[in-house]
Amino acid sequence: MTTNPTSSPGNTDSVGSLDGPAADAPGSAAGTATATVSPALALTWRPTLSAPPPRAAEAEPVRWWPLGIALAGALALAAYVWNAHGALPAVLLVLGTGLGFTLFHSRFGFTSAWRQFLAVGNGTGLRAHALLLGTTATLFALVIGTGTGLFGSAPAPSAGPIGIALFLGAFLFGIGMQLGGACASGTLFAVGSGQSAIVITLVGFIAGSVIYSAAWPLVADLPALPPFLLSDHVGWGGSWAITIALLAALVVGTRAVQNRRVPPPVGAPPSARGALRVVRGSWPLIAGALVLAVLGTAVLVVSGGPWGITSAFNLWGAKALQLVGLHPETWAFWSQPAQAEQLAGPVLQDKNSLTNIGIILGAAVAAGAAGTWKLHTGLSWNLVAAGLAGGVLMGIGARLAGGCNIGAYLAGIGSGSLHGWLWAVFALAGTWAGLRARTLFGLGVPKPGDSVC
Repeated sequence: MTTNPTSSPGNTDSVGSLDGPAADAPGSAAGTATATVSPALALTWRPTLSAPPPRAAEAEPVRWWPLGIALAGALALAAYVWNAHGALPAVLLVLGTGLGFTLFHSRFGFTSAWRQFLAVGNGTGLRAHALLLGTTATLFALVIGTGTGLFGSAPAPSAGPIGIALFLGAFLFGIGMQLGGACASGTLFAVGSGQSAIVITLVGFIAGSVIYSAAWPLVADLPALPPFLLSDHVGWGGSWAITIALLAALVVGTRAVQNRRVPPPVGAPPSARGALRVVRGSWPLIAGALVLAVLGTAVLVVSGGPWGITSAFNLWGAKALQLVGLHPETWAFWSQPAQAEQLAGPVLQDKNSLTNIGIILGAAVAAGAAGTWKLHTGLSWNLVAAGLAGGVLMGIGARLAGGCNIGAYLAGIGSGSLHGWLWAVFALAGTWAGLRARTLFGLGVPKPGDSVC
């Protein structure tokens, strides 16, 4: 499946590239690989590919108007939040801006990484995940283990119950990612970079979250076991060692699969050269993983909780209903003390809302600097339908599972929580189902004979 890093109305969350509209057109197919290499017998440092990785095209000229507006908007909003709500919310907004800048320039996501691995065996993205997860686990162990926090916070790990809601929610989220073309973080940075089709996914995401909160009494008491944190049993040192060992096994396993299947390489987005690459992209995945881990840990240090995304979508949906005269505050979900306090407060004091808004602004700044910010029009019915359906499934799934690819997968595994690993297993199963569901909407799936995946 050919990728187009600069234009992706159909499918934007990826590791290493943004999928383009041609990839999601009915019957699309990429070019044939130019070379054939026999599978390696050993686990080489650079696993076998069917063709050499493509050379990145030169970055487009800077788009000054989008860059200027996004940068001015980010600075003005940070100043307003600092003045109106204090330093902590402003710092969270700035950290979110950094996350968005990094997500876009490294094209670091989750949807395409899992699609590429399941469809053709390319594990490049999953190995980047392992680096992000391992670095996060290391930093979390240091921060939480020593109780290091700012603004009076007490950093705490992310741990969720283990039961039907987690399994079903993660499975639905995996399907939704493949239909919507983006995960939670990918949706935000794609919207910020001007990918108008992903606005449909975001609308569906919010709608799915609202559906969950309206139906919450039906699923609130599904069978579940208590959370399981490794640190409660083997300490933070033991938790870190077990997590790193499991991630090392993941790296070895993906290399073995890739060497056996000989997949096409991942597409290369346009890139600046030299020092300009820092501000104009595209960054190596290694750099993206390391910076995201540091920024995500900074969110933990200043707020006391790990980086999360999807609870804010639920809040935004409830606030929107209030604006049109409805009363979600009377629902059982929003009547709970913590949720009632969240709904009663301003959006610009909500932790996840602040980082989410920052991600959108940071991605807009990065896309303007990279010369790729542009709105896409003329969306086809299949992209709209798939985006909306995928967003709704992700919204419901994330709330059922208590988190998404960030709040459950990244924060959970980084915290040494069993629920993070189980979320990944069931979301991967959902990805397998989602690949088959993509064909119902005429969306492409990578094939072994493609020139890139």
